[in-house]
Amino acid sequence: MSTPSATAVPLDHGSRSWALASAALALLPLLATLPPSLGIGFALTAPVVALMAWRKPLPGWLRALLALAMLMAVFAVMGTRPGRDTGSALLAAMLAIKPAELRTLRDARSLVGFALFAPFAAFLLDQGPLVMACALAAVLAGLLTLQRLADLEAAIAPPTLRERLGTTGRLVAIGLPLALVAFWLFPRLGSPLWGVPDRAVARPGLSDEMSPSGWLDLMADDTPALRVQFHGATPALEQMYWRGPVLPDYDGRTWTRSRGMEALPAAPVDSGPARWRYDLELEATDRRDLPALDLATFAPEGALLTHGRSLVARQRLSAASRWQLQSAPPLRFEPQLGAGLRQRTLALPDGYDPRARALARQWRQEAGDNDQAVIDRALAMIRADFIYTLDTTLPGRDAVDDFLFQTRRGYCEHFSSAFTVLMRAAGIPARVVTGYAGGYRNPLGDYWIVRRMDAHAWVEVWLDGRGWVRVDPTAAVAPERIYDTLEQRATTASGLDALRLDNLGDLTDLLRRGWNDLVLGFDASRQQALLSPLGLHRLEPAQLLGLFIAFAALTLAGMIWLLSRGERERDPLLRAWHRLGRRYARLGLGRPPHEPALAWARRVAAAHPRSGEALLALSQRFAATRYAGATGGMRQLLDELKRHRP
Repeated sequence: MSTPSATAVPLDHGSRSWALASAALALLPLLATLPPSLGIGFALTAPVVALMAWRKPLPGWLRALLALAMLMAVFAVMGTRPGRDTGSALLAAMLAIKPAELRTLRDARSLVGFALFAPFAAFLLDQGPLVMACALAAVLAGLLTLQRLADLEAAIAPPTLRERLGTTGRLVAIGLPLALVAFWLFPRLGSPLWGVPDRAVARPGLSDEMSPSGWLDLMADDTPALRVQFHGATPALEQMYWRGPVLPDYDGRTWTRSRGMEALPAAPVDSGPARWRYDLELEATDRRDLPALDLATFAPEGALLTHGRSLVARQRLSAASRWQLQSAPPLRFEPQLGAGLRQRTLALPDGYDPRARALARQWRQEAGDNDQAVIDRALAMIRADFIYTLDTTLPGRDAVDDFLFQTRRGYCEHFSSAFTVLMRAAGIPARVVTGYAGGYRNPLGDYWIVRRMDAHAWVEVWLDGRGWVRVDPTAAVAPERIYDTLEQRATTASGLDALRLDNLGDLTDLLRRGWNDLVLGFDASRQQALLSPLGLHRLEPAQLLGLFIAFAALTLAGMIWLLSRGERERDPLLRAWHRLGRRYARLGLGRPPHEPALAWARRVAAAHPRSGEALLALSQRFAATRYAGATGGMRQLLDELKRHRP
């Protein structure tokens, strides 16, 4: 009698539920990495489709309509540009409507196999511990489901969940050593063999330009941008300016960085006596900008110093990375400014912001050659009449005039842009610098967290004899005039509840940092350090590859031996009986291959009555179950055979 094909075996309710549950677990980490609108939409669509198709498959026209709607939703949110997140969103969309055709055994296997791609796609967007935990749960559920489907195809009554967990756990335990050998010993490459596809939707972070109200999404993002562990002295909070891109070019609305200027040699700097040494752990940004405490004294391996003393990595930072840096506050920063650079940092587009230019020229006439007096006049005006707020409106054509003479409300983008225009109009070279400001100390790990919402823009003016000097016009706003900042909006809890939330957040971030350090940060140098206790201080890639092959071969040999042993003894009762015999053999009471089980037990009982009586009873039950067809008490007999000791 032939076994029916998988296409003809219908699913029972239990198998269908397992297939849907494992697909949902696989889809969960991917949904968490997508934009909220898509993630929530797919999370609601999937169960609705599964319920609609529970009794019979959805008609073809409806499935086609659902697929078209999903495609339109993805392209509406992410656009038509291909990328990692676009591909991941399309995968999630197809998984959400895949249950519409779940009827047979083949459909269930297709759904589970297709769903297991989702956790791997999620790793392209987020490599955090939560995604890993969800992925492991999805893989475990998928293995349990496939085991149940195999029993369904063979027309075998499904074993209990405990038995299936035991079988799956043994399979995972057999493969785990090989996975660990590959993680620890496979040679770490300085660069990947292939490029990771770009993201279609930019991750919130520092960019190459700054325009009015362009940072609102960034300043609403409270996820960590970087973590810093200081070695030795720690700078004061007001000194924590984390330097990012320098933006010297202005078109009347947007400030942009100059790739041509950045290609010039790093500007000279005379550093002060203070030195800050620290480890900086940067979250993935898909960019090359490496924020560092103002100013970095050197470029670490894998990074470059631009002319404006900003650090950029040689490759895109598409994964969490760790850097050892040193910074020092400058005494003189590029004290000699060339004619070309001076002209560029004084340039203003024609026809924009006439009132601001007129005011700056008036200050220059009143101050004469005293540049510091002009700076003080601008700061005094800001302190007296301006308000810090995120609740702003888009300015008109003359953005700086609107800010200075009408709204007088804004945040760091508005203050730094207007201040730089005033300085240039007054004949003082000036430029916008972007990065982060401040930080939060995690008391549990004694390190500092800088969040994306700490993004900031300030100004550097060039003064004779001193070079570039940092001026932060946003900090000039009186504290009593600052309201509705993001920190105040986020602080909705109070008292004990707020304390508990802070402690939980500190613990969560500490775990994330440990994950970055132990797993994501395991690079070539860490791999070499791992082998140092064995006397292997420096191995070439070929030697490391040979070591990996040797350990992998040993691991594979062990896996083959265990699997072939299971093939030789498929009967769990027989395996337990042979283990029992090996325990007696260690005491010189082993059973020769030719000796029947009952005869061996009687011989042991004659020599050792106390232990032999229990063995004789077990052998009688074993023989009855194994050879006489007795079926009652199988599980109890297995447990007793495993527990019995001579």
